[in-house]
Amino acid sequence: MDNLKEAQEDMRNGYGFGSIGIFVSGTVWITAGLMVNLYSSQKGILTLIIGGMFIFPLATLIEKLIGIKGGHHKDNPLGKLAMEGTIWMIMCIPLAYGLSLVKTAWFFQGMLLIIAGRYLTFASIYGLRIYWLLGIVLGLAAYGLFIMQALDFTSALTGGLIEIVFGVIVYVLYRNNKQKN
Repeated sequence: MDNLKEAQEDMRNGYGFGSIGIFVSGTVWITAGLMVNLYSSQKGILTLIIGGMFIFPLATLIEKLIGIKGGHHKDNPLGKLAMEGTIWMIMCIPLAYGLSLVKTAWFFQGMLLIIAGRYLTFASIYGLRIYWLLGIVLGLAAYGLFIMQALDFTSALTGGLIEIVFGVIVYVLYRNNKQKN
């Protein structure tokens, strides 16, 4: 990779603009919300943590099944940035879990803030400004849910719905771009 634009293009093409990962993440959030609603807050928290570990592999599998490469060039330095962001996000999960010991809804709101920050880095990784919007929307949602003292189910459902909507939007952008080229 000789320049940033080339590296970003490789990431965009390799992962379908990241759309499938957003969609899979949204599905995990919805599932966590359902676990909260049907069973308990703790099961919802575990669902989000454990389900979160499968977002990348599931997204990669789905990408390959629908004809997206599901990977980037091994020399792409943005792949390292993506991994570093993932490690940072994982290191923040204990903070969100600590919040749940005070109030379980705060776990979901805290995780929304954490992933909002993660998506902001995707604006640089993919070279797409829509990730700034996604990060801002998730961050504002977390803040609004906190101010409204929203419950666990509402917080998880909100995060999931936002991600699913953005996953669809980003996929449409990817398909439109692919059709032009």
